[in-house]
This record gives sequence, C-alpha cells and structure tokens, in this order.
Amino acid sequence: MSISRQRLNQSESRSVALEAARRILIDKGPQAVTLKAVAAEIGRTHANLLHHFGSAAGLQAELARTIADRVNAAIAEAVQRFREGRSAPKEIVDLVFDAFDREGAGALAAWMILNGNKEALNPVLGAIHDLVDRLAQGQPGRPVPEVTLSLILGAVGDSLLGQPIAQALGLPGDAARRLALETLVRQLGC
Repeated sequence: MSISRQRLNQSESRSVALEAARRILIDKGPQAVTLKAVAAEIGRTHANLLHHFGSAAGLQAELARTIADRVNAAIAEAVQRFREGRSAPKEIVDLVFDAFDREGAGALAAWMILNGNKEALNPVLGAIHDLVDRLAQGQPGRPVPEVTLSLILGAVGDSLLGQPIAQALGLPGDAARRLALETLVRQLGC
C-alpha cells in the first residue's frame, strides 16, 4: 500500500519507512526488507531511504531497535501490572513470544546475524539490558536477568523452529510458550 507523495520531515519520513519495513517483515520475511522494497511501498526513492538509513543493513538495524523499544515498553508495563496484581505472568510470556514470532523480531535477528550484521543488534541488546536493569530495581534476589535470558532464548527458538520441532515430538504448537510460562512462574515463585 503506497502513501500519496507528500512532503514529510526527516522524522516522519523515517517513521513511515520503518512502519512499511515492519509490514514487509511480517508479510514476506526479513530477506524482503530492502531499501528498494520499502521505497516502493511508501512511494519514495531508493536514494531517499539510503539518505535516511545508509544501507539495507542500517534499515534493518533501525527496524530491530524500533521493535525492541516498542516491545520493551509493553513488557515493562506488563511487569508493572503484574507487580500490582493486575495481570498474570502469561501476559509477559505472550508479549515476548509474540514479539519474536508475530512481529518478526526472531527472524530479523537471525537474518542479521547470518548475514554478518551482528553489530546491528547492539542497540537491541542495549535496550534489553536497560529494561532488565529497570525491572530489577527494588527486586533484590529476583533472578531478572536469568528469567529474561530464558524467555528470550525460548521465544527466539520458538519463532524459528518451534512449530516443526513440537510437531516432530508430538507436542502441541504452543508447547515452548507453555514451558516458558511454567519456568517463569517457578522462577518468580508465584
């Protein structure tokens, strides 16, 4: 879906491009997130996007950072609701697993790593580290880093191979998500 050609400031142009890149990621996979594809989607030129992102790898890195920021904010809110007794651990697990599966973050991260763009994940890893630091404040003795590692690795693995492995083992498709929830509940003692 192209937008009509209109004058956008730099921030708006980047935002429109990132939203188009996100749609392409979800619809067609990380290999389809190219400057050319995003430019066609939003009615801009390849050169315009090159100006904003520097390269396809730069676009993908910014997309990963944007997804991480949005997901981290949602997780922080869900954790706060959980601590206030207004939600259950399942909401947190679902947010993490959905981010890596339905939002395409797992496939994008794997694609970037396999294409030698590991450094592009640094802002994402930094955002996760900052989130863990915030969540750990006032929670002495809570295994926040360990819980986070377990959830993220489970969610990434599930997004890439969960369905076929579960099927091969005769397990339901949501087995990894269910196991992550059981682990989270056990680790948090709730």
